[in-house]
Amino acid sequence: MMRKLLFVLPVLFMCSFAHAASYRAALVADMDSGRVLYSENANVANYPASLTKIMTLYLTFNALEHGRLHLDDYLIVSNAAAAADPVKLGLPAGSKIKVEDAIKAVAVHSANDVARVLAENLKGGKEGNFASLMTQVATEIGLSNTNFENSSGLPDDDHLSTARDIALLSVAVYKHFPQYWKYFGIKSWTYNGQTYTNGNRLLTSYDGCDGMKTGFTNKSKYSLVATAKRDGHHLIAVVLGADNKDIRASVATSLLNRGFKMLGTSEKPVVINTPTKPVVNNAVSQPNLENNPIAKYATKSEKKMAYGYAGVQFGAFSSRDVAMRQVNNVKQLLNVNPVIETASGGLFRVRVNNLSENAAQSLRNSAIAAGIDSYVFH
Repeated sequence: MMRKLLFVLPVLFMCSFAHAASYRAALVADMDSGRVLYSENANVANYPASLTKIMTLYLTFNALEHGRLHLDDYLIVSNAAAAADPVKLGLPAGSKIKVEDAIKAVAVHSANDVARVLAENLKGGKEGNFASLMTQVATEIGLSNTNFENSSGLPDDDHLSTARDIALLSVAVYKHFPQYWKYFGIKSWTYNGQTYTNGNRLLTSYDGCDGMKTGFTNKSKYSLVATAKRDGHHLIAVVLGADNKDIRASVATSLLNRGFKMLGTSEKPVVINTPTKPVVNNAVSQPNLENNPIAKYATKSEKKMAYGYAGVQFGAFSSRDVAMRQVNNVKQLLNVNPVIETASGGLFRVRVNNLSENAAQSLRNSAIAAGIDSYVFH
C-alpha cells in the first residue's frame, strides 16, 4: 500500500542559531562509541532522497572487499540508467565508466544515472533486485525502519528511512570499509573535462569535516549527513527535511558544535520527540546506536570454511588510545587477544585474525551478546 508522509509544524533546534531553523529530524552521535548526544524525531519516517546512495556505495564497497568488483573495472551503462532523471552525469547508453569514477560520481555529484549503473551491474541488471538487497542488508545491519525502492533515492512513496537509521548506515560504512571512507570527503572531481563540486559545504566551512552526503527531492526537502574529526573524536550529524541548503548546513554545524562540547562532560544526551503521525506505525525504541550492533553483510556463498580465512573486527577508531581501550575491553569480556592494525584515513582497526568461519561467527555472536560492535571479515 502506498503511504503518504504527514509532518508536524517545524520545530526549533535547541542550540543557538542566527535564525529559526525549520527541519524534520536531527541527530548527532559519536562514531567511535555509538553514543547519541542529541536526537530530535530520529525515529520518524522520512524520504531519504540521495542519502540512499550511502547504501548503494556500502554494497559497492562490499563487492570490492570480496573481489566481485575492482576499482579499475568498467561498467556498462544501460538504456534505463542513461534515462535516469537528473542529477546525473549524462552518460549515453552503451558507454562505460570505471568503477572508481562511478564511486566518485555518486559520492561527489550524487549522479542518479551512475547509481543505477552500479545497481544493475551488482545485481543481475535489474535495479529492483538491487533495491530488495538494499533493504535486506539494511535490516541485517540494524536499520529497523528503512525500505528502499531504488538505488538513488528518486521519489517513491514507499522509499523511507529515519535519521537514526541513516546514522547507523553511515557508521557501518565508516567501520566496515574504512579504506573507502576517503571518497565521501572529496570536495570536487573532474570527469570528461567537467568539474563537479560536492554539495556538502561543511567540507570547506567546518574544521575537521571529512564527509559525507547530501540529499534533496521536492518531497524530502534538503538533507545532510556530515561527519567531522577533532582531537581524536569522530562525530556524525544527520539533518532530514530542512527547508533549504543554508538551514541544513547551519543545523549540521550546530549539531557538531554541540556534540564536541558534550564530549568529556557529564551532560546527558537530549532526546526530543514531537508528536507526529508516523508513516510506519510500528513502535521503535529511542535512538541509541550502541544498542544496535552493526554486522557486516556477506552472502552465504561468500562464507568460507577454511581455517585462517576469516577474522573479526571490533571497530575502527580515530586514535590508537581509543583502539587500545577497545583491545582491553575485548580481552576482558571475550578472553581473546586482538591486535591493532592501521588502516587508510588514519584509522586503527581492532581485529582477531586467522580464524575459521565457524570460529569467527561464534566470536562475533559472543561479542554482540557482550554489547561489543563487531563484524566478520574475509
